[in-house]
Amino acid sequence: MKSASVMKDLKNKVALITGASKGIGEAIALTLAAHGAKVVINSRKQEEIDKVANLVRDAGGECLALAGNAGDVATCKSLIDQTVSAFGRLDILVNNAAANPVFGSAVETPEWAYDKIMTVNVKAPFELCKYAYPELKKRGGSVINLSSIAGDTPDPGLGIYSVSKAALNMLTKVLAKEWAPDNIRVNAICPGLIKTKFSQAIWQDEAMLKRFLKQVPMGRMGTVEEIAALALFLSSDVSGYCTGTLFYADGGTVI
Repeated sequence: MKSASVMKDLKNKVALITGASKGIGEAIALTLAAHGAKVVINSRKQEEIDKVANLVRDAGGECLALAGNAGDVATCKSLIDQTVSAFGRLDILVNNAAANPVFGSAVETPEWAYDKIMTVNVKAPFELCKYAYPELKKRGGSVINLSSIAGDTPDPGLGIYSVSKAALNMLTKVLAKEWAPDNIRVNAICPGLIKTKFSQAIWQDEAMLKRFLKQVPMGRMGTVEEIAALALFLSSDVSGYCTGTLFYADGGTVI
């Protein structure tokens, strides 16, 4: 029988995390590295991911920091290739990079914003998964897509973002079913209101925060560490029978 201690040992595992320069992505990178994984982190600006890489190394972990726009197909292929070149394998893919450049009604969303949201939030995870598949198939592995409760319940002002996350949820299920025979698990984490820079406009406005928290049965925001802990579970062999599942971490918001 596998025990929970397995979750604490990702030794010899290699994880690629996109959007890892801050917030949830940074927390996942630090957590997986702390439990033995070699991590490859990606974000658009080299100086930002270098800071996270230094934190990993200072704690005794191994880290490769690769700058690049995950929304670019060539970058997606390059990230997989460089990961395998550096560490010889890939076991865990965390699709965390996301975009939402506008706030307003869906019908008012300009074409450029729609294209960016769908490219970064849906196409990039698909392309990364596609290029990662041959490597993951060799030993089995875990894909973790960072979605949102917005993919289940539309968020006011975040219409197209909500559409993109709903698409990501279905991509998660499609790949989970197709790749199960290859021992590749594909799951999604759907956070609610988490205290990050992405949600800063909400939690810095006391009145707005109170309105949002009325919808949360637990009455508080979540933390990036709580999301990272769930990613650790999904990265480890303890979650070996979990695939195609949307894991809600939202304080009960969607109940």
